[in-house]
Amino acid sequence: MLVKTYGSAVHGIKATTITIEVSVGQGVNFFLVGLPDSAVKESQQRIMSALETNGYKFPKKRIVINMAPADIRKEGSAYDLPLAIGIMAASEQISSENLNEYVIMGELSLDGSIQPIKGVLPIAIQAREESFKGFFVPKQNAREAAVVNNLDVYGVEHIKEVIDFFNGNSTLEPTVVNTREEFFAHANNYDVDFADVKGQENVKRALEVAAAGGHNIIMIGPPGAGKTMLAKRLPTIIPPLTLREALETTKIHSVAGKIDRNTSLMTRRPFRSPHHTISDVALVGGGQYPQPGEISLAHNGVLFLDELPEFKRTVLEVMRQPLEDRVITISRAKFTVEYPASFMLVASMNPCPCGYYNHPEKECVCSPGVVQKYLNRISGPLLDRIDIHVEVIPVPFEKLSAAPPAESSAQIRERVVKARQIQEERFVPWAEVHCNAQMSSKLIREFCKLDEAGSAILKTAMEKLNLSARAYDRILKVSRTIADLEGSESIKPQHVAEAIQYRSLDRENWAG
Repeated sequence: MLVKTYGSAVHGIKATTITIEVSVGQGVNFFLVGLPDSAVKESQQRIMSALETNGYKFPKKRIVINMAPADIRKEGSAYDLPLAIGIMAASEQISSENLNEYVIMGELSLDGSIQPIKGVLPIAIQAREESFKGFFVPKQNAREAAVVNNLDVYGVEHIKEVIDFFNGNSTLEPTVVNTREEFFAHANNYDVDFADVKGQENVKRALEVAAAGGHNIIMIGPPGAGKTMLAKRLPTIIPPLTLREALETTKIHSVAGKIDRNTSLMTRRPFRSPHHTISDVALVGGGQYPQPGEISLAHNGVLFLDELPEFKRTVLEVMRQPLEDRVITISRAKFTVEYPASFMLVASMNPCPCGYYNHPEKECVCSPGVVQKYLNRISGPLLDRIDIHVEVIPVPFEKLSAAPPAESSAQIRERVVKARQIQEERFVPWAEVHCNAQMSSKLIREFCKLDEAGSAILKTAMEKLNLSARAYDRILKVSRTIADLEGSESIKPQHVAEAIQYRSLDRENWAG
């Protein structure tokens, strides 16, 4: 007898439906074809044990299983359950009447219990698009899949539940998640707040400008000045995720297997902070079967690189293209995978190896030339993609002990959201541009026009501070954002003056 069940293969953040054809006939052999990897081939032993442990028969006949389309590689143990159900149906131990209405995925344990899998959300989206009635998933993945409406999602813990369902011996209740309610209930629910930060008003202002225009930012300061603390609070002032962004972000984390059983939809912007020993593959994604890297896991959120000069040069250089294109393409001989990577880069560094260059109280003990050598670990092209450089000065004791309560993240976020709305309206004709940081040279010329006073200030700054040519466009972009924060149509001289302050590392005499 020939029976078909349906599974799914995830490729990048998209899924392809896999038709599993099972034929049981005369003989004693077991054949599994259709480009399965080792984990899929090993499923025979798991399925045999799971069925026999629970009193079912594994047919001692000739079993041929084809996983179509045969040119797509099938990876992992998630096909155990659809293969087992197909074998049961083909050997007439369960009814095959409604099998074609469901996608089935799950890894089997030897006792028949079902283990969680990766990439459930893209599979659920594809199942709905192809008009399947329902989707059987491990219980731990049910809430994640239930985000997709118009699809019955059944979270199952044991193979018996699936067999009884198809035999009509029991019914299963679909998992229901009210996506909008879930989303709005947890949006902006952060454990940290800018109100906790004493002093550092200039850095807070720089972070507000960065959040308003989507600008990348680097903070330079001695140890203990508060760089990491400030960076961790940046997601709290970025505009909240939209439902579309939340779904896109959840998809990536689903493929990487980073979603726990209690989470259905990611409601907060991701904040990723990899250690400086990270490899380039772990940062941008890859591997034999490419998985998303840290830059994709930070999509629609913040990627924080603490102690930037300590990262390997090759690791930093592979980030240059994704920073520009906001997507990472991983190519292999037989296929190419594309992962989104639209993130805000926030970096921090000490000004020198000892950490105390330019410190107001402590003296730097680095020998001459060492400071410049330390800064040179960061290449010009990477620095070119960072719009705002800000110095972080340690907060004196008087301010720490007596500072009045600072502005909360909610108050700052309100201003940032207004500035972003202005930018969204401005860039309506350009689908790929959403904020000032993404402006091309052509758009800069159109939207960043300076009056005579502004031009004079910029000209003087370029000459007096020895600013490099790359600083020119960056200053204009940041000036535009500062003007948007004030709700100003035009860029005024004071906006240009403030933007010039945010180019510390471009001053050719910065490291003396």
